[in-house]
Amino acid sequence: MHSLPKRLIEKLYKLICIFDNDDMEVDEKIAAIKSFAAEIVTEEELRNLFETNEHPVAYDGFEPSGLAGIHFGLLRAKNLKKMLSIGIKFKLYIADYFAMINNKLGGDLERIRNAGRYFVHVWKAAGIDLSKVEVVWNSELMDDFSYWDRYIKIGRLFSIERVKRAITIMGRKEGENISAAQLFYPIMQATDIFQMDIDICQLGIDQRKANIIAREAAQKMNWKVPVIVSHPLLLGLKGMPPDLKGASEDVLISYKMSKSDPKNAIFVHDTYDEIKEKINSAYCPEKIVDGNPMFDYLEKLIIEDRTKPILIKRPKKFGGDLELENYDQLIAFYREGKVHPADLKNFVAEELDKQVRPIREYFEKNKEAKMLYEEVKSYSITR
Repeated sequence: MHSLPKRLIEKLYKLICIFDNDDMEVDEKIAAIKSFAAEIVTEEELRNLFETNEHPVAYDGFEPSGLAGIHFGLLRAKNLKKMLSIGIKFKLYIADYFAMINNKLGGDLERIRNAGRYFVHVWKAAGIDLSKVEVVWNSELMDDFSYWDRYIKIGRLFSIERVKRAITIMGRKEGENISAAQLFYPIMQATDIFQMDIDICQLGIDQRKANIIAREAAQKMNWKVPVIVSHPLLLGLKGMPPDLKGASEDVLISYKMSKSDPKNAIFVHDTYDEIKEKINSAYCPEKIVDGNPMFDYLEKLIIEDRTKPILIKRPKKFGGDLELENYDQLIAFYREGKVHPADLKNFVAEELDKQVRPIREYFEKNKEAKMLYEEVKSYSITR
């Protein structure tokens, strides 16, 4: 038997190493996505996407209205940073006509667009490098006739009943009385995905129904099928009953943090005192973790590494500061009653303020951002 030349063996070894590194890179990318995703449809398709496309395109869209809560300024920005770090190209979709259809800010398009410009500043203030993000306005996308050609092709595939079941993506309840224009909404959202040539739909789990419509349309039309990466929703300050864990998607959505309910949300402009007051008034039952918004904020916004130690500051009369080995020990101690809700709330308020403070300061220093903030702040919220 002839042995292979040494030089050839070295070349083969290098090739094997390259393939191994590629596999490792794909695994790391998937791990980064799974670190924040509530659901991936499907993981196998996501793996294939990363194996065949070094820079797939993802998007997140929003209706511009009202002031930004931490569910937008912190949670979504955090997810975006992770995606940019693994080479994903990102489109920030400002759904101005969607907001008008949904009667946000009274359907006043000028006000809605001011809110859209304000939200771009929020992402910049949150540390997003906008040179790596393409900002796309819905009104500009719709100017192209091909948008409506796609819309009609998709709309022909689905019944009115199916579209009505998807109106929960608008923050509306199934069966709620809606306008004729609002019936356009789910199919328009599916059309956006193909018009922007999106590979990954990275939106909240509350947008799942529209994304599934897009996938089904793609399969029927033999178009590129988008992967869905749905992020979880942030609980409102009122929390959620623990026995609802595992409830239906529509039920869980009703407990999310929303800017339309200021008493149930923390905003990126809130001062430390305002954050502390809201957190102190929040739902935080003793020994209960499930449905407790404090633990929701810890897991989705505050705790980056579950293995790192945590210091809970307490008055000396209540035992003094408590040093915990890691996040899992904090959960265990809270369930056992060894950490009081008041001490947990103080910790969460301090940590949230650390993240909100740079955004607050940005809007204090940037003239255009401050002007837009004051303008949007003066608008009455409608739905």
